[in-house]
Amino acid sequence: MPFDLLFFAAMVPAVILTGLAKGGFSGIGLLSLPLMALVVSPVTAAAIMLPLLIAQDVVSVWSYRRDFDRRNLATLAPGALLGILVGYLLAAKVSDAAVVLAVGLISVGFALRRMLSDGRKPAVATQANWSAGSLWGFLCGFTSMVAHAGGPPFQIYVMPQKLKPAVFVGTGAVFFAAMNLVKLIPYLALGQLNSQNLMASAALLPFAVAATFAGVWLVRRVPAERFYGIVYWLLLLVGGKLIFDGLRDLHLLG
Repeated sequence: MPFDLLFFAAMVPAVILTGLAKGGFSGIGLLSLPLMALVVSPVTAAAIMLPLLIAQDVVSVWSYRRDFDRRNLATLAPGALLGILVGYLLAAKVSDAAVVLAVGLISVGFALRRMLSDGRKPAVATQANWSAGSLWGFLCGFTSMVAHAGGPPFQIYVMPQKLKPAVFVGTGAVFFAAMNLVKLIPYLALGQLNSQNLMASAALLPFAVAATFAGVWLVRRVPAERFYGIVYWLLLLVGGKLIFDGLRDLHLLG
């Protein structure tokens, strides 16, 4: 893997996008893997990204250490652990393209439903519960394991609860930090955390940390209504990108 200008031209913007997502603009980080895949394989991109995600988790968890919802974490955790295990067991069999397409379709459908209904009447805030939390937690764990794409399922479950932006972001920060630590075990077992990939992660680490602090700074200055409007649009755009990628990789675009 050559550390040339092309490598950094693709990888640095990808890491910055992930940092902004970790800082609070959830969803936008999904655009990072397609950028990385321009210069390395998707598997290598995921392996390089995992140590960076853990470093970013340290920043985001510390920044939101007083702003998270324990009930959401409790309802999501069991399903997420099961999803990671299933993702590991099916790592060699599951179609990444099919997973990406499914996540994209769910994301776009949810975002459109919320955006089209918001203009009619204020939606009643939902509450965290075990049945929905287990389902979306499983999807978070599975899609995070196979494609680092756990953000949309988390958003679909938590966003209707209308938490304060800081609590919404903080809950995601703690949840994904725990998941990423758990994912170290299967990634090591799959042999993806080799010395070359870790060297690439180390070279990109300063950009990852700086972008995360920038995301935290922005989230704390954006009003709640505007914050959720931005997240819905990001979810819609990222979902559209995932649908395109899934259809292309399944060779359904002709």
